[in-house]
This record gives sequence, C-alpha cells and structure tokens, in this order.
Amino acid sequence: MAEENRTARPTGKRQLTGASTTSADAYAEKRLIKEEKDEKWGGGVKTFIPEVIEQMRKVIWPSSKQMLNYTLIVFLFLIVMTIIVWGTDILTFKGVHWLLTP
Repeated sequence: MAEENRTARPTGKRQLTGASTTSADAYAEKRLIKEEKDEKWGGGVKTFIPEVIEQMRKVIWPSSKQMLNYTLIVFLFLIVMTIIVWGTDILTFKGVHWLLTP
C-alpha cells in the first residue's frame, strides 16, 4: 500500500533529490559572463587575414589522385542527373502532347 501513494520521481541527471538545480544567483552569474563575452566580438580587419592563413594551414588538401577521382565522380553524377532530367522532360512533353492533341 505504501508504494501506491508514492509519486514517481524524475530520474534525469539534473534532478538532485528534489532540490532545484538552478538558483537566481547562478542565472545572474551566467548572464553576466555571457554579456562580457559579447563585448569582445570579432577581431577587426587587421586580424582577418592572419586568421584566414591560420585556418588554411589546418586544411587537409587532397592529393592529385584523389582530386582526379573526385572530379570524375562529380562529372559522372552530373551526366546521370542530366539524363534523368532530360528523360523526365521528354516523357512529360510526350504525355502532355498525347493528352492535348486531338
């Protein structure tokens, strides 16, 4: 009988034995930190080019063999898609022509 009167307790990570996990002080503290970060937005025009160079150094460039393979795959895909669109266009034209021509 005692088990019937119990209410189900949440089992999520944020539920701590019924205590609230967020306080007004913690919220205000997080809000203050966020506002401070917003003030230092962007680095300006001077830092743009060095940052671009730094990011370009991180890029893993494909080898010439990989680039050739990727290019051939793209061309093959374009040819297949062109054939599909062309076929759909021809079938639609013939269907409309059949319907509207006496």
